[in-house]
Amino acid sequence: MRFARRKLDVTPPYVSMADIAFNLVLFFLILAKTQDDSNRLDWVPAKAAGGQVIKNPLISVTVDRDNRVYLNGQQIGLRDLAEKVAALLGDKPPTERSVVLKIHHETLAATFEPIMEAVSQAGGEVVHVIEEERPS
Repeated sequence: MRFARRKLDVTPPYVSMADIAFNLVLFFLILAKTQDDSNRLDWVPAKAAGGQVIKNPLISVTVDRDNRVYLNGQQIGLRDLAEKVAALLGDKPPTERSVVLKIHHETLAATFEPIMEAVSQAGGEVVHVIEEERPS
């Protein structure tokens, strides 16, 4: 015996698919990184008179307000600093061995003196970044 099949007029639920798509869009918008904050440093330069301009520094060491040390924008520990600076300097001539040192104006000497020593041990010439004092 054969049974006759009935055709069902079923339409897919487009409303729920739109809800799912909307929720996915919101999910990715919320989780998307709009700005890379990993290299944002809280650094304010010291002020001094009589500074000179250094052209094309290859290496920069930065100390922020919280005494974190960064080598070319990447956070690094003091123990690895001399080794990494020496590797970056390589066989450069003495005129190209300058290392720019950016220190927050509130940083204590106990923090930046070991950094200067590590750069000197690596064979680099320390150059400090300052902001020119302007008469007010």
